[in-house]
Amino acid sequence: CHLIHYLKLSHHLIVLNYLICTFDKLKSVSSEDIKITDAVFDGVEVRVFEPPAQRDERLKRSVVYIHGGGWALASARTSLYNNLCRIMAESLNAVVVSVEYRLVPEVCFPEQFHDALRATKHFLQPDVLAEYSVDPSRIAISGDSAGGNLAAAVCQQLSKDEHLTIRPKLQALIYPVLQAFDFNTPSYQQNMNMPVLPRYVMINYWIDYFNGNYDLAHSLLINNHTALDVSQALSFRGRLNWTSLLPSSFKKNYKPVIQTTGKAEIIQEIPALLDVRAVPLLAENETLQLQPKTYILTCENDVLRDDGVMYAKRLENAGVEVTLDHFDDCFHGCMIFTIWPTDFSAGIQTRNSYIKWLDENL
Repeated sequence: CHLIHYLKLSHHLIVLNYLICTFDKLKSVSSEDIKITDAVFDGVEVRVFEPPAQRDERLKRSVVYIHGGGWALASARTSLYNNLCRIMAESLNAVVVSVEYRLVPEVCFPEQFHDALRATKHFLQPDVLAEYSVDPSRIAISGDSAGGNLAAAVCQQLSKDEHLTIRPKLQALIYPVLQAFDFNTPSYQQNMNMPVLPRYVMINYWIDYFNGNYDLAHSLLINNHTALDVSQALSFRGRLNWTSLLPSSFKKNYKPVIQTTGKAEIIQEIPALLDVRAVPLLAENETLQLQPKTYILTCENDVLRDDGVMYAKRLENAGVEVTLDHFDDCFHGCMIFTIWPTDFSAGIQTRNSYIKWLDENL
């Protein structure tokens, strides 16, 4: 993929996504009794999963789901996410709306955020909810990895929208990516070479999302963009101090990496590094206080573990009821791996725990 990109035949993410979708076509997942339809919500493609109507049934609950893939890969239509959303619809007897936001490199930030926000706001309209027989008071917004990032950012935006009459009851974030401020949190240091999502790959996803230059990767890795002399970052530093936000069991013996002098021009070139629509963990406390009851799933073998744990702590400090569901023996992305040949026990374990929480709280 990178060779093709180097030769300027195509972007490597386009090639990688093509390979993923080609392999995915080899799989076949039964939809059983769930009605699956594709629709367009305010210009954004979505896939809707509807369980069969039952006699004398009340309005159904619902989940808006945003898939992961580094803002660049996968699809609501791939079998992995199709299977997850189908099982959610069956297990919860809920209408699941899976958002097919546009991907890097076709578009970059903030378009993915705008797509997810537009689709969600469209669904939250009373007449649309009525069309799908959804209870307006029982809606969750959820997503995994980059989808968890979008779900958290959308939820924050919805909470501040004074014109909105219906808001999500819950948010459920699966190993979400929530910040690009510090690439040396304990989990980034501990899992820097962990398969599936090593640190350099996550940094490259951020660069792609922001349409930045790969030449900045090393400076980002050593936190040059948030050095003490970078004035734009100063006001955010207290919101992401992992020495106070993480329990000692996660901090272990790792030390903060804080540069005295750095490169302020990085923030000037990529201001989105400090944009809360891209990095929800940096939101102010006044916004966090408005968030709904929250579930955050984290995995020990994941560079993003501390993103989720810090967000849980900040929400908790802001007065939000939070469930932090941590798995010591699991890895990033595991929840969607439940279909042969990648049917892992970690996937079943995390998926069941996630659906159980939704069932008990939605």
